Amino acid sequence: MRFWDSSAIVPLVVRQPLSKAAEGWRESDPEIVVWALSPVEVVSAFFRLVRTGELTQAKALRAQELSLELFQECAIVDDVPSVSAVALRLLRTHPLRAADALQLGAAIVWAGGAPASRVFCTLDRKLGMAAELDGFRVMPSPR
Repeated sequence: MRFWDSSAIVPLVVRQPLSKAAEGWRESDPEIVVWALSPVEVVSAFFRLVRTGELTQAKALRAQELSLELFQECAIVDDVPSVSAVALRLLRTHPLRAADALQLGAAIVWAGGAPASRVFCTLDRKLGMAAELDGFRVMPSPR
């Protein structure tokens, strides 16, 4: 079981240069854990791709449907008070945006505060570095 942030989920649903890597992670361990608000971030990413011309509206709507089906199969971290408390600490110790601090906070809550034996999947280098500094094994390595 691995924690996946939104940047790693998007290429599972929409073909991108790193889709094969994300698919390989899922094949090697199909059990995915996500933050409760990851569906919002993922759908936001799809429609950002529409605005940049990289995805059609129809494909974004289909991607939204597929992602919501995927999220139904995931374990969800939904302890908002605990995640929020951890995210506040992370904002003081790492150069993260609020949404990224919440993602990493959710992973830390999922890991029971002991991430050394847990895996964090991300395609966001800055978030990956923060996760690694907090003790996670990061896929791929952010270095």
